[in-house]
Amino acid sequence: MIAPQHVLPYIISAMAIILIPGPSVLFTIARAISWGRTIAVLTVLGNTLGVFVLSIGVALGLGPILQNSDLLYSLIQIVGGAYIIWLGLNAIRHRVAAAESIVAVQGDAPTKLKTVQQGFVVGILNPKVIVFFAAVLPHFVDPTYSSITSQLFALGAVFCVFGFTFDSLYGLLAGTARDWFASSPNRLVKMRSAGGVVMMMLGLATVLTAPRPW
Repeated sequence: MIAPQHVLPYIISAMAIILIPGPSVLFTIARAISWGRTIAVLTVLGNTLGVFVLSIGVALGLGPILQNSDLLYSLIQIVGGAYIIWLGLNAIRHRVAAAESIVAVQGDAPTKLKTVQQGFVVGILNPKVIVFFAAVLPHFVDPTYSSITSQLFALGAVFCVFGFTFDSLYGLLAGTARDWFASSPNRLVKMRSAGGVVMMMLGLATVLTAPRPW
């Protein structure tokens, strides 16, 4: 269970990172533009399964560590927040190339099983999600409420539910407006730029709010 006082702030933070057009969203949009809504939603399903497995690994790995070390708790947040800032800068720097690669996807549509498998790989290797789970999730843990590991499990599960819902909406919208997206990569450039700015703000907030046990 999530500590009640952290529910709303966590949802806001999770939505900020989910709505940023990072690797998973851009991959889904590319699939939607090339092969339509069904492939897009199956991609999101695979991605969500990958993210869920990742969240389990983070909960099992970080739970005992954070339970016993205030210093590591703080360092993980600071280093992770700095990396989120770097990811935001990188998203802005490569916004044009990313947009061009999305509209350039060609070839026959993969099978449904292959689509889910490919989405799974993207999800479990997504650096944005890895850093979010490692650096931001601990900020919403209350050691006095219940087991840290169980709270990390719950936070990860909530993230997956929201991620599946809104990434699917991205895919459905992109699949419906395929020509609109494909005809102007500049629209995707603007999306990626805005996402980079939001990511940098989230990273900065993570660094500034990290506890200082020293």
